[in-house]
Amino acid sequence: MPEYLDTAKDDGYCFSRFTQFYWQVPPTMNTTLSRITLLILGVWLSAAALVGCSGKNESPLFLESNRKGGEAEAPVKDVSTDILATQKAFTNVSKKVTPSVVNISTIGRKKTVQPFFETNPLFEEFFGAPQTRRDKSLGSGFMISADGYIVTNDHVVRDAESIQVKLSNDKVYDAKIIGGDQKSDIAVIKINATDLPVAVLGNSDKLEVGQWAIAIGNPFGLDRTMTVGVISATGRSNMGIETYENFIQTDASINPGNSGGPLLNIYGEVVGINTAIVAAGQGIGFAIPVNMAKPIFSQLIQKGNVSRGYMGVTIQPVTEELAKSFGLDQAKGALVNDVLSGGPADKAGIKQGDIITGLNGTDVKDPSHLQRLVAEAGIGKLARINIFRDGKALQLNITLASADNAPKQRQRAERSERQQEGEADLLGLIVEDAEQGKGVSVVDVVRGGAAAEAGIKRGDIIVSVNRKKTSNTTEYARVIEQAVRSGTLTILVRRGNASIYFALRVR
Repeated sequence: MPEYLDTAKDDGYCFSRFTQFYWQVPPTMNTTLSRITLLILGVWLSAAALVGCSGKNESPLFLESNRKGGEAEAPVKDVSTDILATQKAFTNVSKKVTPSVVNISTIGRKKTVQPFFETNPLFEEFFGAPQTRRDKSLGSGFMISADGYIVTNDHVVRDAESIQVKLSNDKVYDAKIIGGDQKSDIAVIKINATDLPVAVLGNSDKLEVGQWAIAIGNPFGLDRTMTVGVISATGRSNMGIETYENFIQTDASINPGNSGGPLLNIYGEVVGINTAIVAAGQGIGFAIPVNMAKPIFSQLIQKGNVSRGYMGVTIQPVTEELAKSFGLDQAKGALVNDVLSGGPADKAGIKQGDIITGLNGTDVKDPSHLQRLVAEAGIGKLARINIFRDGKALQLNITLASADNAPKQRQRAERSERQQEGEADLLGLIVEDAEQGKGVSVVDVVRGGAAAEAGIKRGDIIVSVNRKKTSNTTEYARVIEQAVRSGTLTILVRRGNASIYFALRVR
């Protein structure tokens, strides 16, 4: 037998036994058995590898940490105590708060008819009532009382025919709607149960950008999912999501099904109600601050609806141009372009052209901010309002009334937009006397002129220029001649039932 085969004994007992067998076969059989022996060799070696025919050089299939009773040390021995403390904080929040978070499933009906047929007046006559389909949706919520009151988003339960609530112990209850507020997207539902775990409400006014944010909910039907991020921003408004907006922005992952679930701080306190996401972006979610939500769901529980205060004014943003023309240092606040006769603002002495800069000690950022402050201020309560008028800061007292009793908006009067030949003025306008001496009517606007660039349109009624009334074209011409010398004009126009200020620059 060749000498090199003896070395196989050092490599493995199975392979050595086979080579000894091969060389002991008679030469006449070698050719016939060559292929067979090669096949047997492969099978033999494979079996040896699987069953371990040799007891030499065995190694474990895996390494188990000595933290679990094994022999191997963890790859990282020294973990920062800060990281361990943070991890422990997250697990504590999950254990303490998850029992108070519920999963909400609803069943409603939606029309399946195409819009074209839906608007056809003969459709129902020939085909009957529009067809509907059962629509299922998922959401989240959290319990605020041991007897079954649950806060969620209004869009989660709106128009639902049936609502089921699943608790963290997998018990399922039927729920009924106590009340919903579409303007803030907050609703309260109730289940018949007792001794329920209750969420603890925190203080959303104390939130700072960069603080931890934790979301727990039911994204895509995945029960009790917890995600972690930070507070990305506060006071987000003008998003076009709801009427009253003051959102907390977070990068804690929020997905469909999270709506209505709690946004928590590191103490496990509810600081927000997860509401919306930006579908085109990642890590951009919005939550309603709990301080804004508390008076709303309190009213829903007490009386099933929400009443808000109102001032009786129409307002518009203060642009840089308007701020400069009014003598205001910064473009902030809300410009009053109309005052409802006999309303709270009229009784308080607020006038057209005033800029509201504060309410009850809070600086007003813009019209939507003022709208929210007034809604939250309370009905029938005396409020302090700061205004800027004719270059001076004033403070007035106003008693807010209920928006439920506010007069309905007057029907917009139909007005023909007449056009006549004539020469445009320095603003690029052709005007004529309005009916009954109520101002100057714009009958044409020159494209590219100062008025056109500012946004003035045909049919607008010019009421004043630089806060000087223009009852007719004669007064208008005199005021314009004086005003253009300053280079900047503030024009108040009435468009339908709305009054709007425009800032113009005359080159």
